[in-house]
Amino acid sequence: MPNIRSAAKRVRQTEKREQRNKRIKSMVKNSIRRFEEALQSGDDEELKVTLHQAVRQIDKAAAKGILHKNNAARKKSSLSRRFNVRATG
Repeated sequence: MPNIRSAAKRVRQTEKREQRNKRIKSMVKNSIRRFEEALQSGDDEELKVTLHQAVRQIDKAAAKGILHKNNAARKKSSLSRRFNVRATG
């Protein structure tokens, strides 16, 4: 437990940020999971919608600094590649 008020405040801020980051990361993971489920189901319209939502969540997380921009680009590229393979195949 910190003895200095500013240190106590930093602890509170860190906890708040950790919760926010955890929530956003979870939203990204859930949107990717929904995309994978749509990929398995075979519904092309749902697949397109879930891809758009997943990319949007990844972009938001990257903009807030929760995901590194290269990590976000890699995730989006992977999803797009899988979508394109499904669309052409």
